[in-house]
Amino acid sequence: MSGNSIFQQLMRNQIFRFVISAGTGFLVDIIAYYVLYNFVFTAHSYQIINHSVSNYLLSLIISFFMGVLVNFLINRFLVFSESTLAPYKQAIRFFSVAIIGFFANMLVLKFMVTIVHLYPPVARIAAALSLFFASFFVHKLFSFNLKLRPNAGENN
Repeated sequence: MSGNSIFQQLMRNQIFRFVISAGTGFLVDIIAYYVLYNFVFTAHSYQIINHSVSNYLLSLIISFFMGVLVNFLINRFLVFSESTLAPYKQAIRFFSVAIIGFFANMLVLKFMVTIVHLYPPVARIAAALSLFFASFFVHKLFSFNLKLRPNAGENN
């Protein structure tokens, strides 16, 4: 069996494609977070609409949504391309889930930074990985309105 045919078999697997999508979005998020935290938002906190926001949370807000945008596009066109749900509905659902995921990430990140005292970029990676597994099922079932089991004869 050649390497090309193994890759083709892997690309037929929806979970593998989701891992590629999530991994790409994750890399965009983590790289953006690192750059924002270390080079852009260098003060400890910033005043935004009369609220003090820490540099690690401000970095999260921007990097997270950069990763979500990349992740949505890859999921839409590569992972769940068989979805017949209207693209605008997919986007609304996907970003709704992302907003919930953002707050979950924010809580986990804040816990890891303030209670566990992890370095924020390391805590960001741990927070993202801790919420990864639920995201596949939520996006498959809700964002793209697909069943858990494929129809007979389909590859998952």
